[in-house]
Amino acid sequence: MKTAAKILSFFGLLVLCFLFGFSWQDIQKGKVPSVRTMGSLFGVKSGAAATPEVEFQHAYSEILTDYIKPVNKSDLKYAGMEGLMASLGDPHTMFMRPKLAEAFNDETRANFGGVGARLGQDSMGAKIVVVFEDGPAYAAGIRSGNIITGVDGKSVAGKVVDDIVGMVKGKEGTIVKLTVIQSDKPKPVVITVKRARIIAPTVDSKYLANHQVGYMSISSFSEPTAAQFDKELSKLEDHQIKGLVIDLRENPGGLLETAVDMLSRFFENKLVVKMKFRDGHEESAKTYPGVIHEFNYPIAVLMNEDSASAAEIFAGCLRDYGRAKLVGTHSYGKASVQNVFPLVDRSSAKITIAKYFLPVTPFFGRKVDPYGAFLSGGLEPDLKVELSTSTEVTFGDPATDNQLLKAIQLLNPTPGSTAALSAKKK
Repeated sequence: MKTAAKILSFFGLLVLCFLFGFSWQDIQKGKVPSVRTMGSLFGVKSGAAATPEVEFQHAYSEILTDYIKPVNKSDLKYAGMEGLMASLGDPHTMFMRPKLAEAFNDETRANFGGVGARLGQDSMGAKIVVVFEDGPAYAAGIRSGNIITGVDGKSVAGKVVDDIVGMVKGKEGTIVKLTVIQSDKPKPVVITVKRARIIAPTVDSKYLANHQVGYMSISSFSEPTAAQFDKELSKLEDHQIKGLVIDLRENPGGLLETAVDMLSRFFENKLVVKMKFRDGHEESAKTYPGVIHEFNYPIAVLMNEDSASAAEIFAGCLRDYGRAKLVGTHSYGKASVQNVFPLVDRSSAKITIAKYFLPVTPFFGRKVDPYGAFLSGGLEPDLKVELSTSTEVTFGDPATDNQLLKAIQLLNPTPGSTAALSAKKK
């Protein structure tokens, strides 16, 4: 028995040495030894030896070592992940490289280190679209309409605005020097700003005195949105408003939890969405008890094709429970749930995991043709109003915003009206 064991051990060692020698060329090049080739030595048919994961790794190694010019490992890995997600044909399932993943997290939290301003594209750099009044940029004298032409002495003319935003953002407490063109200054000035922790406003409001109506614009459903909603609503109700218009146009959505939290102001212990998963099981989200608010006036919600996700949930539930009318054009039609999976190198994968259904409204998932053009889906408004193209529209200004004006007329809080909506309590 001992002799047989020694003979088996000897032959096993010979086989290992043979395999090591056979794969030595691949190992020297930094490749994974070819499973397919090694399998053929033992009579394994081509294509039957390797799992898809091993095949992918083998192709990855071949490109890194044999492609005609050097390839960056991370770029190749990220391209593979992007292709993997894109192959599913789902625009909401995507791979996010580290910078994009960080920007997505900042947007979701609405909390980041920066100067407190929203930037827009401009041929000379970036135009200041909005300055947050409690932010360091405002305190340093920067105002809406100013143009940033340089960051820390480097010209940003011709750069994509997202890249400029990345240069302006930074760790809380650090300094950034902005070269700024201001209308009241003959030459560009350099303004030093100390970055701070910024909680970006996602809710804005104003009282439309001529109509006795409150107007509230919600740009996204992020972590601070519910608290900001409460704050702006309190300001409006100080004016004894007789109607409220909530503007969700261009709102891409955000966190389901935030939409549920905000809907809890309107009704408690009510179904918000029912989610159906791949394995057939279902989960539901309901509003919370104890935070109900008395809305003693009618409500209209403005939406368009760029109103999506949590914005559609919020608008759809308000209508399903009789608390609001929808005005504008059809919404996007997302009707799906995504989960974000963080990866080890600060990148992340956002993957569709379920479809969702509103309490009453039938499934409204978006359908497109092979070229991506809209066919059907989205929430249909109670009052369809196309945005005017004859004048330059400023959202929130009834003088130019015809959709807002129609929403106000639908609410019609003026005395003697027979067309006023009734505020229903649930």
